[in-house]
Amino acid sequence: MTPEPFPRGEAPFDTSGIRRDPRGVAYYTDLPSSLVEMFRAGVEANPDGEALVEIDGQRLSYRQLWDESARVAGGLVAAGVRRGDRVANVLPAGVDWVLGFLGTQLAGAVAVPVNTRFAEPEIAYVLEDSGSTLVLRPGEPLPDGEPFAADDLAPGDLAAIFYTSGTTGFPKGAMTSHENFLSNVETALRVLQFDRADGPDSRNLVSVPLFHVTGCNSQLLVQIGLRGCTVVLPTFTVQAFLRAVVDERINLLTSVPAIYALAMAHPDFARTDVGAVTRVCYGGAPIAPALVERIAAAFPNARVGNGFGLTETSSISTFLPHEWAAQHADSVGFAAPVVDLALDSVDPVSGVGELLIRGPNIVQGYWNKPDATASTFVDGWLHSGDLAGVDEHGLVRIVDRVKDMINRGGENVYSVEVENALAGAPGVAEAAVVAVPDEIMGEKVGAVVVPAPGGAIDVEKVV
Repeated sequence: MTPEPFPRGEAPFDTSGIRRDPRGVAYYTDLPSSLVEMFRAGVEANPDGEALVEIDGQRLSYRQLWDESARVAGGLVAAGVRRGDRVANVLPAGVDWVLGFLGTQLAGAVAVPVNTRFAEPEIAYVLEDSGSTLVLRPGEPLPDGEPFAADDLAPGDLAAIFYTSGTTGFPKGAMTSHENFLSNVETALRVLQFDRADGPDSRNLVSVPLFHVTGCNSQLLVQIGLRGCTVVLPTFTVQAFLRAVVDERINLLTSVPAIYALAMAHPDFARTDVGAVTRVCYGGAPIAPALVERIAAAFPNARVGNGFGLTETSSISTFLPHEWAAQHADSVGFAAPVVDLALDSVDPVSGVGELLIRGPNIVQGYWNKPDATASTFVDGWLHSGDLAGVDEHGLVRIVDRVKDMINRGGENVYSVEVENALAGAPGVAEAAVVAVPDEIMGEKVGAVVVPAPGGAIDVEKVV
C-alpha cells in the first residue's frame, strides 16, 4: 500500500520553483548540475571574498580555495584516481579536510568522509568496504598536480558516501548524489530564510565534525552556495568557541544543544559580545524546552530554529522556524519544501508511527548493502526508524527510535520524552534513557544523567 503524504499544514517555507516527477517526488527546478558548478559560480561571483578560515590556521579567498582544490584534483588524477573512484578522507577538521573534499569533487571522484571517532576496526572496514583508491591521511601531504576540474558531472552522479554510525554491526555507507547535496543546500537557504543578496556577508562557525552531514552538507556547502565564509573550529573548547564568535564576526551558529548549554554556562559568556549573531540553529539531539528559552534569551538578536535530518536524508528533513520555536520546542518542525512525510504502522491511540520521508534529498541507498537498501528505501520512501507524530499544524514530534521504545508492563514509554523531561531538571546537563529488565514489568525505565558543569544533581528533585 502506497503511503499517503501528510498535508504540509502551516509550513511557512518558500515553495516556488518546485515540481513533481511522475513518481510524485518534489524537486527544485533550477539547481546547478553538480557541486562543481555551484563552487565555480561562487568563485566567479565572489573571487576575493573570504571563503574558508581555520581557527589559528589558513585563511583562503574563493579564488584561492578553487585554485588549491583544483591542484588537489589534479594530484588525484595524476595518482590514478578516475571518475567514480572513491577517495577516503581521514583528515581532521580544517582547511586540508575541505581541500580534500572539494578536490575529490573537482576530480569527478566520490568522497568518503571517515568518522575519525570510529574504532580502528570500523575505520578499516570503511576503507575496505568503500574500495577507496586513495586515502587522505593526517601527516601526509595532499595530492598536488596540474589544476583539474570535471565540468560535465550530472545531478545523479554519485558524489560521496557517508558511513552511518550504527548501534549494531558495521557502519552502512549512504550513497549521496550531487542532486542530494544541492537539494539540501537549497532547502537550508529557504528554511533559514536567507536573503541571497547578503550571502557574501554570511559567516558560519563550524563546531561539529565535517565528516557528519550537519557540518559538511548544511554548513560548509551551504556557505559555498551563499558565497559566504565557513570558519572551522578544529578542536572544540568553550573558550575557543566563544572567542571565535567575536573575533571572526560570526553571524550564523549551527550546533548540537550540548554545545550551547556549555557555552552559556561558561563564566566568559557574560563578557562575550554575541550581538552580531542573527541565526542560531540546533539539532542532532533532543532539546529541553527550557534550553530553547535560554538560547533565545542569550542570543537576543538571533532567529532560533531546530533542524532534523539523517545521513540518509543528506541532512535537513524538517525545520522548526523562529516563530514556532518557543511554544513548540518539543517539535522538530515542518517538512522541508521538497520533503513529503508519512507514518507507517500508526498506533491508533497515540497517533505515533514510524516516520517515512520522501524527496530529492534521499540518498541512493547503501553502498554494497542491497538487502539493507531494499528494507530501508521502499517505493521511494525512506523508513527512518524514528517513531513520530504529526499534528494538525503539520508539526513533527520525534518520540523515540523504533528499537529504543520501552515496553513497561504493556505500556509504551518513549525514551526521548523522558529524556526531554530529565534534561529540564535542576542540575542535569544531559540524560540518556534505556530499558532495564524487570521480572514483573518486563522492562522498566532506567536513566543515565550527567550533571551540569560545576554542579551536582539533586536526585529527589530530578525524580
